[in-house]
This record gives sequence, structure tokens and C-alpha cells, in this order.
Amino acid sequence: MIEMIEEGNGKVIAFKLSGKLHDEDYKTFVPAVDNAIAENGKTRVLVQFHDFKGWDAHALWDDIKFATTHCTKIERIALVGEDSWEKWMASVCKPFTMAKIQYFDVSDIDAAWRWVEEGL
Repeated sequence: MIEMIEEGNGKVIAFKLSGKLHDEDYKTFVPAVDNAIAENGKTRVLVQFHDFKGWDAHALWDDIKFATTHCTKIERIALVGEDSWEKWMASVCKPFTMAKIQYFDVSDIDAAWRWVEEGL
């Protein structure tokens, strides 16, 4: 499931990803990001993983399409997670985007917010 958890100061949007992601999740997530980009230009995103189980095949394809079509429209991505494989995922994402990506442990969520909002 992908749920919007908070909008920052206009240029930052945040989502919580939990369980296994499916195609339906991207039908709400992508328009939310597109709206933020349309309203604010380049956008920053904070993604918090909670009990995250990955993607089904269709959702993985949706994620790849999203990364390639939005690679120049997102400035920073803060990934906040609970597991070591989520930290590894931050490294895997870097070739698919022009955004600066940084991983934060869930205990450092305040630092993630500070970083994603830095300079705004």
C-alpha cells in the first residue's frame, strides 16, 4: 500500500509504503507526484517504509516506468526504512534518477525531513 502521509512546504511530499505494492498503488501515487510537480516544479519526496514486502511484477514495472519518466523532475529523495535491504535499495535507485538520494533509519526520520527540506 502507498499512502500519502504529509505534504511538506509545498515542494515536498511524503508517502508511507507498506506490505506488497501492486499496480493499483501506482494509480494513486503517480498522479499525486505529478500534481506536486505541476504545482511546484521540481519536487522532493520522502518515502517511509513500514513492514515493506516489495512489489508484485506489475508494480515493479510501474516503479521502473515512474523512475524513467520522472528522473529529472524530482530533486531529492529521502528513503526512511527499517531493514538493511531498504538501505541497499537506495543505492540501486541512484542510476535511475537524477535526484539526490539518501537513506535514513526510521529512528532518524527527523533528520530525513531536515535533509529533504534543506535549502527550501
